[in-house]
Amino acid sequence: MAIEVEPDTFPKLLLRHSKLRGERPALREKKRGIWRTVTWRELADEAAALAAALSARGLQRGAHVAFVGDNRPRLYTAMCAAHWLGAVAVPLYQDATADEMVAPVQSAEITHIFAENQEQVDKLLEILPRCPTVRSIVYDKDRGMRHYDRPELVSYDTLLKQGRELAAAKGSDLQAEARRGSGQDAAFLFLTSGTTGPAKGVVLTHGALIGRALVAAATESLTDTDVAMAYLPPGWIGQNLFSYVQPMVVGYCVCCPESSDTMLADMREMGPTYFLATPRVLEALLTQVTMRMEDAGGLNRRLYRSGMAAAHRIAACASTGEAASLGDRLTKSVCDLLIYGPLRDVLGLSKVRVAFTAGDAIAPDLVTFFRTLGINLKQLYGSTETGFFVAMQRDGQVKPDTVGPAADGVELKFTAQREILVRSPGMFSEYYRDPDSTKRARDAEGWFHTGDAGYLDDDGHLRIIDRVKHIGALNDGTPYAPRLLENRLKFVSYVKDAVVFGDGRDMVCALIDIDMAAVGRWADKRSISYTGHADLASQNEVYGLIADSIARVNADLAQDDALSKAQIHRFLILHGELSADDGVLTRTGKLRRTVIAERYRPLVDAMYGGHATVSVDVAGGHTGAATTDMKIRDAKVLAGTKIRSAA
Repeated sequence: MAIEVEPDTFPKLLLRHSKLRGERPALREKKRGIWRTVTWRELADEAAALAAALSARGLQRGAHVAFVGDNRPRLYTAMCAAHWLGAVAVPLYQDATADEMVAPVQSAEITHIFAENQEQVDKLLEILPRCPTVRSIVYDKDRGMRHYDRPELVSYDTLLKQGRELAAAKGSDLQAEARRGSGQDAAFLFLTSGTTGPAKGVVLTHGALIGRALVAAATESLTDTDVAMAYLPPGWIGQNLFSYVQPMVVGYCVCCPESSDTMLADMREMGPTYFLATPRVLEALLTQVTMRMEDAGGLNRRLYRSGMAAAHRIAACASTGEAASLGDRLTKSVCDLLIYGPLRDVLGLSKVRVAFTAGDAIAPDLVTFFRTLGINLKQLYGSTETGFFVAMQRDGQVKPDTVGPAADGVELKFTAQREILVRSPGMFSEYYRDPDSTKRARDAEGWFHTGDAGYLDDDGHLRIIDRVKHIGALNDGTPYAPRLLENRLKFVSYVKDAVVFGDGRDMVCALIDIDMAAVGRWADKRSISYTGHADLASQNEVYGLIADSIARVNADLAQDDALSKAQIHRFLILHGELSADDGVLTRTGKLRRTVIAERYRPLVDAMYGGHATVSVDVAGGHTGAATTDMKIRDAKVLAGTKIRSAA
């Protein structure tokens, strides 16, 4: 009797799903208001046809294929086709500029590219003279493409039609091709976020990714009846793991919303049971909840606040092993029925069985907030190089200020500087064509140096402090970790982003990026007129609003012995939002601290120089001829139990 070998590549997994659950949904997409379903059998058939056409167009095993566009079934079908032929998938960020695409296309010697629409095609045609290896650009949506006449261009529909004709004649050869290869073959080349320098290409094998997905699936008891949502950037490894790798392992369905504008409504219709969100997404959802409750009637608003307060007291009791009061338990139960349940439904999260947050550090209060709403939100820690699943919180053991214990199969150790070292079966093969960087990042014993500082608590849960290079101290010796302070500020619904400074300084100062929607609504209710972001940010009333918010953050910091001397003393509200297009954020929304420090140096110097205003370029950040004055304000800091104004 033959023993069935577990599939070790994505094409083999796809063929198994096509055989075992062929009529079950693999992908769903909302298009023009209608949900369209692709079954596992249809997915395998279409991937085979595309693979036949790509092979005829010269795609070879080991070659690199790029993908640029929003989450769409055709994007993932094209990935299946590339893997079918043994090619390596290179997902790019859809909002990247043309110039940002040059380096990965050149370094990976991309030969074929799948682009969603005219916008992406235009960027690719712009860089084509600098990327001579590109042989074919396949576009999906043909709007605006009718008069494009370039030999490299071919529509997805045309390619699919050609492939179906070829597949009909070469079916057995295609099936054999899909079964070639092994788990040791490269499957993806992901780009790092680039927070500390140029992005590097991280090579991950089929086996490494499948192994980590199996661990996560076993930990969370995932089944083929689960439903996930694909809405985060496809260029990020996290989205690919949840919308491609894990579905290939488990067989669950992935839903693609119609657009970012309809995401919440689409979520309510698709009812995800398995959900991934970055801290930035959760902060935006928090702002929506806060604004909705501000608009609610007085009784609902009071009940909501009472429920939140009760939930925090219950959580505090749970951490100490004490029993919560009957009154708090009753209040929370009533709120769950009357307030939290409807809120979960509005957010489209009423059916979520497990939700993870990953991609950046998150404020513990934000985790507590969503868990209070009845959403099983847990933290997940990892990096592109480690296959993402390094540490993860387990049900019944969620501690908001940790990322949980190490995932099965993962080893952790720490340097004298508390840098986290990881050894994992999901480890990357190499930085593509960069052996020196590979050797610096992973030592001879296989330990990967994450660059993150942290430690294990008494329960074996991993606590993340910050990036090692960002940890410092104030001049009085007070430890300084900017991420801890910024996350507390971003928990304020009126603050979209915050950048703090303090290493080697006498005090902490902050640049504040306000949430335009939340602050704008607040201003409208108070009949405060403004003409745009910069005008709103300069209003004295808005400075008062942010000052009050920072005062509350400082009051919380004062209760923490480790952070009480790291309260925010001065702040400035930026006239424009921080943006990846301006180079101050990565495409995943992380701060580029070196760029920010240089870009906003005049503002930072003015805050530490004791000035009340600073003249800046009207475009937002540099000194120049056309200038405007930006205000700098003192915050309130807590000295003992008495609030005083900072000097």
